[in-house]
Amino acid sequence: MRIKIGAAVVGLAVAGVSFLATGSATSHGYTDSPISRQKLCANGTVTGCGNIQWEPQSVEGPKGFPGAGPADGKICSGGNGTFAQLDDPRNGAWPATKLTAGQGYGFRWQFTARHATSDFRYYITKNGWDSSKPLTRAALESQPFMTVPYGNQQPPATLTHQGTVPTQKSGRHIILAVWNVADTTNAFYACSDVQF
Repeated sequence: MRIKIGAAVVGLAVAGVSFLATGSATSHGYTDSPISRQKLCANGTVTGCGNIQWEPQSVEGPKGFPGAGPADGKICSGGNGTFAQLDDPRNGAWPATKLTAGQGYGFRWQFTARHATSDFRYYITKNGWDSSKPLTRAALESQPFMTVPYGNQQPPATLTHQGTVPTQKSGRHIILAVWNVADTTNAFYACSDVQF
């Protein structure tokens, strides 16, 4: 009897590790400061969003951005066709968080399921980008304005990164936040519209 119970426990442990290693079942999150498009949809502030209104935490796609990851024009949805409404620029009419260039700011993530994390990266659009078109790599500054290494640790349910908003910015922009999961091939993406 003892051998059977021991074998069952080992089998369950292996199954649990396999389940955790898949990542998508255990890791989900989004930014709510500055508020992301997916959170605006979940709040009902923006309508016509499709399934993202029930799953703001699920914008998951391949990691390795900007060298890999979602295709241009599909960055805000993480390349997930189910959430394609996030890529629609809505003629530049997404509600925008007001910011001042160079100000200190708390960039906040909410996690519905936490996972070991490589890092968090924050990108911003270039001056003169076209807000009437879906987001592309060419529209973004080539380097993140803030990278927060996380040493493969698991974040708490809410995590705020204190940083500085880029200087030399004016008008409307998108801040793209990327959460790179440590032990899967995926990352989570969040686009936040901001107004300087």
